[in-house]
This record gives sequence, C-alpha cells and structure tokens, in this order.
Amino acid sequence: MDETYDTISRINEKFNKMSKSHKKLATFVIDHYEQVAFMTAAKLAKTVGTSEATVVRFAYALEYEGYPEFQDSLAEWVKKKLNTVQSIGAKYGSSSQSEILASVLSSDVEKIEDTMEHIDIQAFETAVNIILGAKHIYIIGLRSCRPLAQFLHFYLNLIRGDVNLLDSTSTSETFEQMLRINEKDAVIGISFPRYSMRTLKAMEMANDKNAKVITITDTIHSPMCLYSACNLLARSDMVSIVDSLVAPLSVINALVVTLCLKRPDEVRKNLESLEYAWDNYQVYLKDEINFIDEEMLNIPLQAQMSRRRKR
Repeated sequence: MDETYDTISRINEKFNKMSKSHKKLATFVIDHYEQVAFMTAAKLAKTVGTSEATVVRFAYALEYEGYPEFQDSLAEWVKKKLNTVQSIGAKYGSSSQSEILASVLSSDVEKIEDTMEHIDIQAFETAVNIILGAKHIYIIGLRSCRPLAQFLHFYLNLIRGDVNLLDSTSTSETFEQMLRINEKDAVIGISFPRYSMRTLKAMEMANDKNAKVITITDTIHSPMCLYSACNLLARSDMVSIVDSLVAPLSVINALVVTLCLKRPDEVRKNLESLEYAWDNYQVYLKDEINFIDEEMLNIPLQAQMSRRRKR
C-alpha cells in the first residue's frame, strides 16, 4: 500500500464499517497514539478491555500483516509528528521574522481562496435552514477546534435561543448533555485532523436520535462526514506545529452573517436587550469615564505631555 496512507488515515476511513470492539480500539488508538506505539498487543488489549486476538484482528482489518506491522507503522507516524518542529526549522530557519509573517499569512489567504472555490453552496444553504428550523442547537468542537465552537456558540446565542455548547472532557458527560436530543434538534460538529473521536461519538448519537447533523471539517473523507446531513468543508493544513483554522473561521463567519440577515428583527431585538442589560447592571460602567479628566480629552497630546512635565 501507499506509504503515505498512514495508520490514522486507515482508521478514519474504515471506522464506520468497524465492529463495536474495533471501534473501541480505534477510538483509544487515535486518542492515545503516543502510548499505543509502544504497547504490546497484550498490553493494548488489557488497557482497552478486550482480547489480544481482537487486537490482532483489528490490525488485520486495517490491512496490516499483523500487529507488529501495525505498531511499526504507528510508531513511524508518531516519529514524523514529533519531527514537525525540525521540519519547521528547515523551512523557516534562514527566514527573517517579516518573511515568516508574510509566508504564513499568504498560506492562510491561499486556504481561504481554496475553500471559496470548493465549498458546497447547497450544503451551506442547507446548514442555514437547519440552524433556523431546529428547536435546540448543540455545538461541539474540542481541542484546537474549541475556540471555533465557542465563537459560533456566542453569535448563535445573539441570533436565536436554545443554543448549547457541549464542553466536556468526558464522552459520558457529553452524552448526558445530549440526553434529550431528538429529531427536532440539530448538532454542529467541528473537527479537523487529528479528528476528535469524542466529537464523532456525539455526532453518531445525534444521528441515532434522528437529529439533524452538520459538520465543519476539512475533506469529504473526514470521518466527521459519516453521520452528517450536510458537510461544510474548509481547508486546514498543517502550516507549523499548529493548525491553520482561518478558513473554517471564515465559513463560520459567513454562517453568522447569513443567519443575521435571515432574522434581522430578532437579532436587533436581542442586541437591544443585551445593551439594556449591560446598562442596567453596569457591565460596562459609565462611571469609569469620570475617572478621566474630561478637560484633558480636548487637549492635544503634545500639550498634555508638556503640562505633565511642568508638574
């Protein structure tokens, strides 16, 4: 097989067709790949709570000749991930700070342009309609995708009510937060490589409950697309030791703007209520301005500095 077809890619591609025991192993491998790369088959089986034979069959299911080849492949993948910093040094080592800035920004621009060219407009419109029509909205994005989920949650709350951010480090707690989800609700899952199995499990549960599922991810081959009613694809490549998430954020911005235009009166009403709350409960204290000498606000900066020196 193609050497670039790494272990994690194989797991993501085959996850949907795996047995329950293999899915359990796959989830553990993706969440703890650094440890699994150095585990024996017996140790992995004991840790996950399955048999050594199941672990071996899992390796065969991923098209390896046995567990040793699976382990070697995973260890090589981990090694490449750990060498990322060295690769960055080779790429940018002789560059000035301004050159690095220009290179990274240009790369981000290219990702946005690529997303603009390839995003499915029909899927985007479907996502807008789902968000407007759902009784409750659940948003989940973990690890580096957490800020994206928080950003979307903040603005959806200004547009409509009943928006829930699934923010937990435990799969069981996530399921507890989704306990009452049904066919009238919608889940928005955000995940990019390496994909979060907790996010995938939440989307699987939503799909089983007949809720609408929207995913924001990188490619149609992403496992996040397995349970999704519509897929918003945004390019996110590894530029350095961090993921570039500018294109996904732009897609989220486009969602927010479109939703605002769909419900202008409701958004205006919500913003007015929020402004009233800020004023009524002195979230932004008007008294703070009184701590500034109002006379000084009308004096040019150079004159202010001169006056202070004389004091």
